[in-house]
Amino acid sequence: MINNKPKIKIGIVAVSRDCFPEPLSVNRRKALVEAYTKKYGADDIYECPICIVESEIHMVQALEDIKKAGCNALCVYLGNFGPEISETLLAKHFDGPKMFCAAAEESGNSLMDGRGDAYCGMLNASYNLQLRNIKAYIPEYPVGDAEDCADMIHDFVPIAKAVYALNHLKIISFGPRPLNFLACNAPIKQLYNIGVEIEENSELDLFEAFNKHANDKRIPEVVADMEKELGKGNKKPEVLAKLAQYELTLLDWVEAHRGYREFVAIAGKCWPAFQTQFGFVPCYVNSRLTGRGIPVSCEVDIYGCLSEFIGTIVSDDVVTLLDINNSVPKDMYNSEIKGKTNYTLQDTFMGFHCGNTCSKKLAFCEMKYQKIMARALPIEVTNGTLEGDIAPGPITFYRLQSTADNILRAYIAQGEVLPVATRSFGSIGVFAIPEMGRFYRHWLIEKGFPHHGAVAFGHFGKSLFEVFKYIGVAVDEIGYNQPAGVRYPTENPWR
Repeated sequence: MINNKPKIKIGIVAVSRDCFPEPLSVNRRKALVEAYTKKYGADDIYECPICIVESEIHMVQALEDIKKAGCNALCVYLGNFGPEISETLLAKHFDGPKMFCAAAEESGNSLMDGRGDAYCGMLNASYNLQLRNIKAYIPEYPVGDAEDCADMIHDFVPIAKAVYALNHLKIISFGPRPLNFLACNAPIKQLYNIGVEIEENSELDLFEAFNKHANDKRIPEVVADMEKELGKGNKKPEVLAKLAQYELTLLDWVEAHRGYREFVAIAGKCWPAFQTQFGFVPCYVNSRLTGRGIPVSCEVDIYGCLSEFIGTIVSDDVVTLLDINNSVPKDMYNSEIKGKTNYTLQDTFMGFHCGNTCSKKLAFCEMKYQKIMARALPIEVTNGTLEGDIAPGPITFYRLQSTADNILRAYIAQGEVLPVATRSFGSIGVFAIPEMGRFYRHWLIEKGFPHHGAVAFGHFGKSLFEVFKYIGVAVDEIGYNQPAGVRYPTENPWR
Protein backbone atom coordinates (compact mmCIF):
# COMPACT_ATOMS: atom_id res chain seq x y z
CA MET A 1 0.00 0.00 0.00
CA ILE A 2 1.48 3.33 -1.07
CA ASN A 3 1.66 5.90 1.72
CA ASN A 4 0.76 9.09 -0.09
CA LYS A 5 0.23 11.45 2.85
CA PRO A 6 2.80 13.14 5.07
CA LYS A 7 3.09 12.80 8.81
CA ILE A 8 3.68 16.22 10.33
CA LYS A 9 5.69 16.92 13.47
CA ILE A 10 5.74 20.57 14.52
CA GLY A 11 8.72 21.76 16.51
CA ILE A 12 7.63 24.39 19.05
CA VAL A 13 10.47 26.81 19.72
CA ALA A 14 9.97 29.58 22.24
CA VAL A 15 11.87 32.85 21.87
CA SER A 16 12.71 35.66 24.28
CA ARG A 17 14.06 39.19 24.06
CA ASP A 18 17.09 39.38 26.33
CA CYS A 19 15.77 42.39 28.23
CA PHE A 20 12.58 40.51 29.15
CA PRO A 21 12.34 37.77 31.81
CA GLU A 22 13.25 34.45 30.19
CA PRO A 23 11.00 32.47 32.58
CA LEU A 24 8.02 34.10 30.88
CA SER A 25 8.83 32.24 27.67
CA VAL A 26 9.83 29.03 29.46
CA ASN A 27 6.66 28.79 31.54
CA ARG A 28 4.38 29.90 28.73
CA ARG A 29 5.90 27.32 26.38
CA LYS A 30 5.34 24.59 28.95
CA ALA A 31 1.75 25.69 29.42
CA LEU A 32 1.19 25.75 25.66
CA VAL A 33 2.55 22.23 25.18
CA GLU A 34 0.50 20.96 28.11
CA ALA A 35 -2.66 22.54 26.68
CA TYR A 36 -2.03 21.07 23.23
CA THR A 37 -1.26 17.61 24.55
CA LYS A 38 -4.34 17.60 26.77
CA LYS A 39 -6.66 18.58 23.91
CA TYR A 40 -5.04 17.05 20.82
CA GLY A 41 -2.40 14.58 21.98
CA ALA A 42 1.36 14.76 21.55
CA ASP A 43 1.75 13.10 18.15
CA ASP A 44 1.87 16.32 16.09
CA ILE A 45 4.25 18.39 18.23
CA TYR A 46 7.71 18.44 19.74
CA GLU A 47 8.76 20.85 22.51
CA CYS A 48 12.26 22.11 21.90
CA PRO A 49 13.79 21.99 25.40
CA ILE A 50 17.36 22.84 24.53
CA CYS A 51 17.05 26.60 24.86
CA ILE A 52 14.92 29.68 24.66
CA VAL A 53 16.08 31.51 21.54
CA GLU A 54 17.55 34.87 22.50
CA SER A 55 20.48 35.03 20.06
CA GLU A 56 21.71 33.74 16.73
CA ILE A 57 23.74 31.06 18.55
CA HIS A 58 20.59 29.90 20.32
CA MET A 59 18.84 29.90 16.94
CA VAL A 60 21.41 27.47 15.51
CA GLN A 61 21.12 25.23 18.58
CA ALA A 62 17.33 25.13 18.37
CA LEU A 63 17.44 24.48 14.63
CA GLU A 64 19.75 21.50 15.09
CA ASP A 65 17.59 20.14 17.90
CA ILE A 66 14.28 20.18 16.02
CA LYS A 67 15.92 18.69 12.93
CA LYS A 68 17.38 15.89 15.06
CA ALA A 69 13.92 15.31 16.54
CA GLY A 70 12.51 14.77 13.04
CA CYS A 71 10.41 17.92 12.89
CA ASN A 72 9.25 18.89 9.40
CA ALA A 73 7.24 21.95 10.46
CA LEU A 74 7.99 24.80 12.84
CA CYS A 75 6.08 26.98 15.30
CA VAL A 76 7.95 30.05 16.51
CA TYR A 77 6.29 30.99 19.80
CA LEU A 78 6.79 34.48 21.16
CA GLY A 79 6.65 33.97 24.91
CA ASN A 80 7.50 37.64 25.24
CA PHE A 81 8.53 40.44 22.87
CA GLY A 82 11.03 38.16 21.14
CA PRO A 83 14.33 38.74 19.30
CA GLU A 84 13.14 39.85 15.88
CA ILE A 85 16.38 38.95 14.05
CA SER A 86 17.08 35.57 15.62
CA GLU A 87 13.48 34.36 15.45
CA THR A 88 13.12 35.21 11.78
CA LEU A 89 16.52 33.68 10.97
CA LEU A 90 15.21 30.51 12.58
CA ALA A 91 12.30 30.55 10.15
CA LYS A 92 14.60 31.37 7.25
CA HIS A 93 16.93 28.44 7.84
CA PHE A 94 14.23 25.90 8.66
CA ASP A 95 13.37 23.91 5.53
CA GLY A 96 9.65 23.35 5.88
CA PRO A 97 6.35 25.10 6.63
CA LYS A 98 6.40 27.48 9.58
CA MET A 99 4.05 29.57 11.67
CA PHE A 100 4.30 32.33 14.27
CA CYS A 101 2.06 32.93 17.28
CA ALA A 102 2.42 34.93 20.46
CA ALA A 103 1.51 34.78 24.14
CA ALA A 104 -1.21 36.95 25.62
CA GLU A 105 -0.84 38.43 29.10
CA GLU A 106 -2.31 36.21 31.81
CA SER A 107 -3.59 38.55 34.50
CA GLY A 108 -4.14 42.17 35.41
CA ASN A 109 -2.23 41.36 38.60
CA SER A 110 1.02 40.55 36.75
CA LEU A 111 1.54 43.55 34.50
CA MET A 112 4.71 44.76 36.20
CA ASP A 113 7.30 41.96 36.11
CA GLY A 114 5.03 39.50 34.32
CA ARG A 115 4.21 41.52 31.22
CA GLY A 116 5.67 40.02 28.03
CA ASP A 117 4.62 42.45 25.26
CA ALA A 118 4.39 39.67 22.67
CA TYR A 119 1.47 41.58 21.16
CA CYS A 120 4.05 44.22 20.23
CA GLY A 121 6.74 41.73 19.26
CA MET A 122 4.47 40.05 16.75
CA LEU A 123 4.45 43.23 14.68
CA ASN A 124 8.23 43.32 14.49
CA ALA A 125 8.41 39.62 13.72
CA SER A 126 6.01 39.98 10.79
CA TYR A 127 7.94 42.98 9.47
CA ASN A 128 11.21 41.05 9.62
CA LEU A 129 9.63 38.11 7.83
CA GLN A 130 8.70 40.46 5.00
CA LEU A 131 12.18 42.00 4.93
CA ARG A 132 13.69 38.55 4.41
CA ASN A 133 10.97 37.31 2.00
CA ILE A 134 10.09 34.46 4.34
CA LYS A 135 6.72 32.77 3.99
CA ALA A 136 5.03 31.85 7.25
CA TYR A 137 1.51 31.16 8.45
CA ILE A 138 0.22 33.76 10.87
CA PRO A 139 -3.22 32.98 12.37
CA GLU A 140 -6.14 35.38 11.97
CA TYR A 141 -5.55 36.65 15.52
CA PRO A 142 -2.12 35.33 16.45
CA VAL A 143 -2.04 36.32 20.15
CA GLY A 144 -3.63 34.17 22.83
CA ASP A 145 -3.29 32.19 26.03
CA ALA A 146 -2.02 28.60 26.12
CA GLU A 147 -5.34 27.10 25.00
CA ASP A 148 -5.78 29.68 22.25
CA CYS A 149 -2.31 29.08 20.84
CA ALA A 150 -2.82 25.32 21.05
CA ASP A 151 -5.87 25.75 18.80
CA MET A 152 -3.82 27.90 16.41
CA ILE A 153 -1.16 25.21 16.11
CA HIS A 154 -3.81 22.56 15.54
CA ASP A 155 -5.29 24.70 12.75
CA PHE A 156 -1.79 24.83 11.25
CA VAL A 157 -1.48 21.02 11.01
CA PRO A 158 -3.46 20.52 7.75
CA ILE A 159 -1.85 23.62 6.26
CA ALA A 160 1.62 22.36 7.12
CA LYS A 161 0.79 18.93 5.71
CA ALA A 162 -0.33 20.40 2.40
CA VAL A 163 2.64 22.77 2.05
CA TYR A 164 5.11 20.01 2.92
CA ALA A 165 3.40 17.54 0.59
CA LEU A 166 3.47 19.96 -2.36
CA ASN A 167 7.20 20.40 -1.93
CA HIS A 168 7.60 16.62 -2.20
CA LEU A 169 5.02 15.91 -4.93
CA LYS A 170 5.47 14.56 -8.43
CA ILE A 171 2.57 14.69 -10.86
CA ILE A 172 2.68 11.94 -13.46
CA SER A 173 0.69 12.74 -16.58
CA PHE A 174 -0.21 10.72 -19.65
CA GLY A 175 -1.10 12.99 -22.52
CA PRO A 176 -1.48 15.04 -24.53
CA ARG A 177 -4.72 16.72 -23.58
CA PRO A 178 -7.72 15.64 -25.65
CA LEU A 179 -8.67 17.73 -28.68
CA ASN A 180 -10.98 20.66 -27.86
CA PHE A 181 -9.95 20.52 -24.20
CA LEU A 182 -7.77 23.61 -24.12
CA ALA A 183 -9.27 24.31 -20.69
CA CYS A 184 -7.20 21.43 -19.33
CA ASN A 185 -4.02 22.66 -21.03
CA ALA A 186 -2.51 25.17 -18.61
CA PRO A 187 1.08 26.45 -18.31
CA ILE A 188 3.15 24.17 -16.07
CA LYS A 189 5.61 26.89 -15.05
CA GLN A 190 3.61 27.57 -11.89
CA LEU A 191 4.05 23.95 -10.79
CA TYR A 192 7.77 24.52 -10.52
CA ASN A 193 7.18 27.84 -8.77
CA ILE A 194 5.35 26.09 -5.93
CA GLY A 195 7.82 23.20 -5.71
CA VAL A 196 5.94 20.49 -7.62
CA GLU A 197 7.70 18.22 -10.12
CA ILE A 198 5.95 16.85 -13.19
CA GLU A 199 6.69 13.90 -15.45
CA GLU A 200 4.81 14.08 -18.75
CA ASN A 201 4.44 10.86 -20.71
CA SER A 202 2.81 9.75 -23.94
CA GLU A 203 -0.30 7.59 -23.80
CA LEU A 204 1.70 5.26 -26.06
CA ASP A 205 4.12 4.75 -23.15
CA LEU A 206 1.14 3.90 -20.97
CA PHE A 207 -0.28 1.50 -23.57
CA GLU A 208 3.06 -0.31 -23.81
CA ALA A 209 3.23 -0.67 -20.02
CA PHE A 210 -0.37 -1.90 -19.93
CA ASN A 211 0.33 -4.61 -22.51
CA LYS A 212 3.35 -5.78 -20.52
CA HIS A 213 0.98 -6.40 -17.58
CA ALA A 214 -1.11 -8.92 -19.54
CA ASN A 215 -1.57 -12.12 -17.50
CA ASP A 216 -0.03 -10.47 -14.42
CA LYS A 217 -0.34 -12.97 -11.57
CA ARG A 218 -1.82 -10.28 -9.30
CA ILE A 219 -4.85 -9.64 -11.55
CA PRO A 220 -7.19 -12.20 -9.89
CA GLU A 221 -6.54 -10.69 -6.46
CA VAL A 222 -7.38 -7.19 -7.72
CA VAL A 223 -10.50 -8.49 -9.48
CA ALA A 224 -11.67 -10.10 -6.24
CA ASP A 225 -11.20 -6.80 -4.44
CA MET A 226 -13.20 -5.00 -7.13
CA GLU A 227 -15.99 -7.57 -6.85
CA LYS A 228 -16.11 -7.06 -3.10
CA GLU A 229 -16.28 -3.28 -3.47
CA LEU A 230 -18.95 -3.32 -6.18
CA GLY A 231 -21.19 -5.95 -4.61
CA LYS A 232 -24.56 -5.97 -6.35
CA GLY A 233 -23.36 -3.06 -8.48
CA ASN A 234 -21.01 -5.33 -10.43
CA LYS A 235 -22.93 -5.05 -13.71
CA LYS A 236 -19.95 -5.44 -16.04
CA PRO A 237 -17.91 -8.39 -14.67
CA GLU A 238 -16.44 -9.08 -18.09
CA VAL A 239 -14.29 -5.93 -17.95
CA LEU A 240 -12.87 -6.32 -14.44
CA ALA A 241 -9.74 -8.24 -15.48
CA LYS A 242 -8.73 -5.49 -17.92
CA LEU A 243 -9.43 -2.83 -15.28
CA ALA A 244 -7.32 -4.75 -12.76
CA GLN A 245 -4.50 -4.96 -15.33
CA TYR A 246 -4.71 -1.20 -15.81
CA GLU A 247 -4.73 -0.51 -12.06
CA LEU A 248 -1.58 -2.59 -11.60
CA THR A 249 0.00 -0.75 -14.53
CA LEU A 250 -0.55 2.62 -12.87
CA LEU A 251 0.61 1.48 -9.44
CA ASP A 252 3.78 -0.07 -10.85
CA TRP A 253 4.43 3.04 -12.94
CA VAL A 254 4.17 5.18 -9.81
CA GLU A 255 6.71 3.08 -7.95
CA ALA A 256 9.10 3.02 -10.90
CA HIS A 257 8.85 6.72 -11.67
CA ARG A 258 8.35 8.58 -8.39
CA GLY A 259 12.10 9.12 -8.17
CA TYR A 260 13.14 11.13 -5.13
CA ARG A 261 9.62 12.42 -4.50
CA GLU A 262 7.60 11.12 -1.55
CA PHE A 263 4.13 11.71 -2.98
CA VAL A 264 2.46 11.28 -6.35
CA ALA A 265 -0.69 12.19 -8.22
CA ILE A 266 -1.77 11.23 -11.73
CA ALA A 267 -3.29 13.19 -14.60
CA GLY A 268 -4.69 10.45 -16.81
CA LYS A 269 -5.86 10.08 -20.36
CA CYS A 270 -9.32 8.66 -21.03
CA TRP A 271 -10.32 9.65 -24.61
CA PRO A 272 -10.57 9.88 -27.63
CA ALA A 273 -8.44 6.84 -28.55
CA PHE A 274 -8.15 5.32 -25.07
CA GLN A 275 -11.37 3.30 -25.26
CA THR A 276 -10.77 1.78 -28.69
CA GLN A 277 -7.15 0.81 -27.93
CA PHE A 278 -7.38 -0.28 -24.29
CA GLY A 279 -10.90 -1.66 -24.70
CA PHE A 280 -12.45 0.09 -21.69
CA VAL A 281 -12.66 3.46 -19.94
CA PRO A 282 -10.49 4.05 -16.84
CA CYS A 283 -13.05 5.84 -14.64
CA TYR A 284 -13.48 3.07 -12.06
CA VAL A 285 -9.74 2.58 -11.66
CA ASN A 286 -9.34 6.34 -11.23
CA SER A 287 -11.95 6.22 -8.46
CA ARG A 288 -10.18 3.36 -6.70
CA LEU A 289 -6.76 5.01 -6.69
CA THR A 290 -8.23 8.32 -5.57
CA GLY A 291 -9.96 6.43 -2.77
CA ARG A 292 -6.54 5.16 -1.67
CA GLY A 293 -5.07 8.66 -1.49
CA ILE A 294 -3.54 8.77 -4.99
CA PRO A 295 -5.66 11.32 -6.86
CA VAL A 296 -6.18 10.61 -10.56
CA SER A 297 -7.69 13.37 -12.65
CA CYS A 298 -9.53 12.86 -15.92
CA GLU A 299 -8.64 14.27 -19.34
CA VAL A 300 -5.01 14.98 -18.39
CA ASP A 301 -6.14 17.82 -16.14
CA ILE A 302 -2.86 18.59 -14.41
CA TYR A 303 -4.13 21.40 -12.18
CA GLY A 304 -7.25 19.41 -11.43
CA CYS A 305 -4.99 16.60 -10.23
CA LEU A 306 -2.98 19.10 -8.18
CA SER A 307 -6.18 20.48 -6.64
CA GLU A 308 -7.39 17.00 -5.75
CA PHE A 309 -4.08 16.24 -4.06
CA ILE A 310 -4.25 19.40 -1.93
CA GLY A 311 -7.78 18.55 -0.86
CA THR A 312 -6.80 14.98 -0.02
CA ILE A 313 -4.11 16.25 2.35
CA VAL A 314 -6.14 19.07 3.91
CA SER A 315 -9.29 17.00 4.46
CA ASP A 316 -7.45 13.74 5.23
CA ASP A 317 -10.18 12.12 3.18
CA VAL A 318 -11.20 11.07 -0.32
CA VAL A 319 -11.89 13.83 -2.86
CA THR A 320 -13.23 13.85 -6.39
CA LEU A 321 -13.02 15.89 -9.58
CA LEU A 322 -16.27 16.96 -11.22
CA ASP A 323 -17.53 19.08 -14.05
CA ILE A 324 -19.50 22.13 -12.96
CA ASN A 325 -21.88 20.56 -15.34
CA ASN A 326 -25.53 21.42 -15.80
CA SER A 327 -28.29 23.53 -14.37
CA VAL A 328 -31.07 22.00 -12.29
CA PRO A 329 -34.31 22.02 -14.31
CA LYS A 330 -36.95 24.38 -12.98
CA ASP A 331 -39.55 21.64 -12.58
CA MET A 332 -37.09 19.55 -10.56
CA TYR A 333 -36.16 22.56 -8.43
CA ASN A 334 -39.81 23.42 -7.80
CA SER A 335 -40.79 19.89 -6.83
CA GLU A 336 -37.80 18.84 -4.75
CA ILE A 337 -35.83 21.88 -3.54
CA LYS A 338 -38.02 24.98 -3.39
CA GLY A 339 -39.61 25.48 0.01
CA LYS A 340 -37.51 22.69 1.53
CA THR A 341 -34.33 24.79 1.63
CA ASN A 342 -33.40 28.46 1.37
CA TYR A 343 -31.55 27.94 -1.90
CA THR A 344 -32.65 29.73 -5.05
CA LEU A 345 -32.61 28.01 -8.42
CA GLN A 346 -29.39 29.81 -9.33
CA ASP A 347 -27.75 28.55 -6.14
CA THR A 348 -28.05 25.02 -7.48
CA PHE A 349 -26.30 23.05 -10.21
CA MET A 350 -25.23 19.49 -10.94
CA GLY A 351 -21.67 18.32 -10.47
CA PHE A 352 -20.90 15.40 -12.77
CA HIS A 353 -18.19 13.20 -14.17
CA CYS A 354 -18.36 9.99 -16.12
CA GLY A 355 -17.68 7.65 -13.23
CA ASN A 356 -14.53 8.64 -11.33
CA THR A 357 -15.90 9.25 -7.82
CA CYS A 358 -14.88 6.76 -5.12
CA SER A 359 -17.62 4.37 -4.06
CA LYS A 360 -17.17 5.58 -0.47
CA LYS A 361 -18.65 8.93 -1.51
CA LEU A 362 -21.61 7.60 -3.48
CA ALA A 363 -25.05 6.90 -2.04
CA PHE A 364 -25.17 3.85 -4.32
CA CYS A 365 -23.07 2.67 -7.24
CA GLU A 366 -23.07 0.40 -10.27
CA MET A 367 -20.44 -0.48 -12.84
CA LYS A 368 -21.76 0.69 -16.22
CA TYR A 369 -20.73 1.97 -19.62
CA GLN A 370 -19.86 5.55 -20.54
CA LYS A 371 -23.08 6.86 -22.01
CA ILE A 372 -21.60 9.89 -23.79
CA MET A 373 -18.85 7.91 -25.50
CA ALA A 374 -21.27 5.10 -26.38
CA ARG A 375 -23.17 7.50 -28.58
CA ALA A 376 -20.36 7.15 -31.13
CA LEU A 377 -18.64 3.89 -30.14
CA PRO A 378 -19.58 0.28 -29.41
CA ILE A 379 -20.80 0.00 -25.82
CA GLU A 380 -18.35 -2.79 -25.00
CA VAL A 381 -15.30 -0.48 -25.33
CA THR A 382 -16.88 2.12 -23.03
CA ASN A 383 -17.38 -0.15 -20.01
CA GLY A 384 -15.64 0.91 -16.82
CA THR A 385 -17.54 3.80 -15.26
CA LEU A 386 -18.77 3.86 -11.66
CA GLU A 387 -22.20 5.44 -11.71
CA GLY A 388 -24.23 6.66 -8.77
CA ASP A 389 -25.57 9.69 -6.96
CA ILE A 390 -23.07 11.44 -4.72
CA ALA A 391 -23.96 11.07 -1.05
CA PRO A 392 -25.63 14.14 0.51
CA GLY A 393 -23.63 16.26 2.90
CA PRO A 394 -21.34 19.29 3.23
CA ILE A 395 -18.77 19.90 0.51
CA THR A 396 -16.11 22.39 -0.54
CA PHE A 397 -15.84 23.08 -4.28
CA TYR A 398 -12.40 24.50 -5.06
CA ARG A 399 -9.57 24.68 -7.61
CA LEU A 400 -6.02 25.93 -7.98
CA GLN A 401 -5.22 26.93 -11.55
CA SER A 402 -2.52 28.51 -13.64
CA THR A 403 -4.76 30.48 -15.98
CA ALA A 404 -4.19 31.56 -19.57
CA ASP A 405 -2.04 34.52 -18.47
CA ASN A 406 0.19 32.24 -16.33
CA ILE A 407 -1.06 33.62 -13.02
CA LEU A 408 -1.90 31.35 -10.11
CA ARG A 409 -5.58 31.75 -9.28
CA ALA A 410 -7.93 29.80 -7.06
CA TYR A 411 -11.46 29.60 -5.84
CA ILE A 412 -13.13 28.12 -2.79
CA ALA A 413 -16.88 27.77 -2.21
CA GLN A 414 -18.53 25.87 0.61
CA GLY A 415 -21.93 24.31 0.18
CA GLU A 416 -23.61 20.92 0.17
CA VAL A 417 -24.83 18.01 -1.90
CA LEU A 418 -28.60 17.96 -1.54
CA PRO A 419 -30.57 14.75 -0.82
CA VAL A 420 -32.20 14.95 -4.24
CA ALA A 421 -32.21 12.08 -6.73
CA THR A 422 -30.40 13.23 -9.87
CA ARG A 423 -32.39 11.13 -12.39
CA SER A 424 -29.22 11.14 -14.53
CA PHE A 425 -26.06 9.14 -15.24
CA GLY A 426 -22.40 9.17 -14.20
CA SER A 427 -21.00 10.11 -10.81
CA ILE A 428 -23.33 13.00 -10.15
CA GLY A 429 -25.00 15.08 -7.47
CA VAL A 430 -27.27 18.08 -7.00
CA PHE A 431 -25.08 20.77 -5.45
CA ALA A 432 -26.12 23.93 -3.66
CA ILE A 433 -23.76 26.83 -2.93
CA PRO A 434 -25.07 30.16 -1.63
CA GLU A 435 -24.97 32.84 -4.35
CA MET A 436 -23.56 30.32 -6.83
CA GLY A 437 -25.07 32.08 -9.85
CA ARG A 438 -23.17 35.30 -9.20
CA PHE A 439 -20.01 33.41 -8.28
CA TYR A 440 -20.25 31.37 -11.48
CA ARG A 441 -20.54 34.50 -13.63
CA HIS A 442 -18.25 36.96 -11.90
CA TRP A 443 -15.43 34.73 -10.72
CA LEU A 444 -15.39 31.39 -12.57
CA ILE A 445 -16.20 32.85 -15.97
CA GLU A 446 -14.55 36.23 -15.46
CA LYS A 447 -11.25 34.73 -14.25
CA GLY A 448 -11.04 32.02 -16.91
CA PHE A 449 -11.46 28.85 -14.86
CA PRO A 450 -12.13 25.55 -16.65
CA HIS A 451 -15.17 23.38 -16.03
CA HIS A 452 -13.39 20.90 -13.75
CA GLY A 453 -13.54 21.55 -10.03
CA ALA A 454 -12.24 19.52 -7.10
CA VAL A 455 -14.65 18.50 -4.36
CA ALA A 456 -13.71 17.84 -0.73
CA PHE A 457 -16.36 16.21 1.41
CA GLY A 458 -16.72 18.67 4.28
CA HIS A 459 -16.09 22.36 4.86
CA PHE A 460 -12.38 23.07 4.47
CA GLY A 461 -12.38 26.63 3.14
CA LYS A 462 -10.41 28.00 6.08
CA SER A 463 -7.45 25.65 5.60
CA LEU A 464 -7.52 25.78 1.79
CA PHE A 465 -7.45 29.58 1.85
CA GLU A 466 -4.33 29.55 4.04
CA VAL A 467 -2.63 26.91 1.89
CA PHE A 468 -3.23 28.94 -1.26
CA LYS A 469 -1.87 32.08 0.41
CA TYR A 470 1.18 30.25 1.73
CA ILE A 471 2.20 28.81 -1.65
CA GLY A 472 2.01 32.21 -3.30
CA VAL A 473 -1.49 32.82 -4.65
CA ALA A 474 -2.21 36.54 -4.30
CA VAL A 475 -5.12 37.17 -1.94
CA ASP A 476 -7.05 39.08 -4.61
CA GLU A 477 -6.69 36.02 -6.88
CA ILE A 478 -8.48 33.70 -4.42
CA GLY A 479 -12.18 33.91 -5.16
CA TYR A 480 -15.10 32.82 -3.06
CA ASN A 481 -18.86 33.09 -3.32
CA GLN A 482 -19.57 36.64 -2.18
CA PRO A 483 -22.60 36.98 0.09
CA ALA A 484 -25.66 38.88 -1.11
CA GLY A 485 -25.04 42.60 -1.00
CA VAL A 486 -21.28 42.34 -1.61
CA ARG A 487 -20.66 43.21 -5.26
CA TYR A 488 -18.01 41.61 -7.48
CA PRO A 489 -15.87 44.22 -9.31
CA THR A 490 -17.33 43.12 -12.66
CA GLU A 491 -20.91 42.86 -11.42
CA ASN A 492 -23.38 45.33 -12.93
CA PRO A 493 -24.65 47.45 -10.02
CA TRP A 494 -28.03 47.86 -11.75
CA ARG A 495 -28.59 44.16 -12.38
